[in-house]
Amino acid sequence: LHPRVPVHVRVLASLSVMLAIFVVMTVLVKVDTSSWTRSFFAVTIACMAILSGTSTVFNSSVFGMTGSFPMRNSQALISGGAMGGTISAVASLVDLALSSDVTDSTLAFFLTADVFLGLCIGLYLLLPRLEYASLYKQLDFALPFPQEIPLDRISKIEEQPDQDSPTAPLAAPRPSFSPTPPLRPILKKTAGLGFCIIYLLFITSIIFPAVSTNIESLDKDSGSPWTTKFFVPLTAFLLFNFSDLCGRQITAWIQVPGPRSKVLPGLVLLRTGLVPLFVFCNYQPRVHLQTVVFPSDIYPMLFSSLLGLSNGYLSTLALIYGPKIVSRELAEATGVVMSFYMYLGLVLGSACSALLVHLI
Repeated sequence: LHPRVPVHVRVLASLSVMLAIFVVMTVLVKVDTSSWTRSFFAVTIACMAILSGTSTVFNSSVFGMTGSFPMRNSQALISGGAMGGTISAVASLVDLALSSDVTDSTLAFFLTADVFLGLCIGLYLLLPRLEYASLYKQLDFALPFPQEIPLDRISKIEEQPDQDSPTAPLAAPRPSFSPTPPLRPILKKTAGLGFCIIYLLFITSIIFPAVSTNIESLDKDSGSPWTTKFFVPLTAFLLFNFSDLCGRQITAWIQVPGPRSKVLPGLVLLRTGLVPLFVFCNYQPRVHLQTVVFPSDIYPMLFSSLLGLSNGYLSTLALIYGPKIVSRELAEATGVVMSFYMYLGLVLGSACSALLVHLI
């Protein structure tokens, strides 16, 4: 959709469709659907498919749009996603502790989604009126922002024509919508970062949530709520999302290794070792691998924190570097491509997680 539909149409249309779907789901909470059987299941699956597609359009469009802004704005956007996951995990724990009626809980969650989606639409309509946003959308620099990437590294990151040369093209206002973004040079320049993003999220989605949510407390037989009802929401969801948020937030202050460093893919490949660490915790049920190497509840908590922290820090670095290693006129399209790498990694990891669960 990027080369054919303007960004403001993509964002507003996707938000409107998501809001409409959630309003329908909110209404259905109070409707007796016990007699619908298969038709209700079909409606639910159709709604989930539409939500998935529209949220992908929204996320990739917004991330592509922030490619025209400094890296700190892209970092804030990515951290916001992790903050949403953390808030959801906290809300789930509070709901488990306080709520006794699943219908009321469901209604509260869906109403919250309705309010936030409506708020998103209002804030996006307000965005063009902000002087800060207008400034960066009107600028037409061919080099990355010097306050984001040091000047002595620009030549290593990107080859650009000399703007003072008589043969250099005159700067012209960049149109906000390009009908044919050159995909090949974007893919060529972002290939290394693309691999990092794909493999990072491949490893993460292999483990979370398919494996991590099936790790049980070794003290489960004690009957304590912390080892039964709260163990998985706390260790698998809250710790992972909070650690992911911390990792993403760290990139606001520390941005090493750089976009061309070989250390970055090395750290990404090193995360492969997290897979056996989770597998040999107290994953249940176990069919083929009977040995539990880590006989303590502290290990899944530690490993979930490490998984989230490394995922947040390394993926954010790769994502915010992408639009800054290409010329400014390609920044938006590059942001969309980076989000495509992200979803590709999630799809591959999710598909392979079923195989990993079967092998355990």
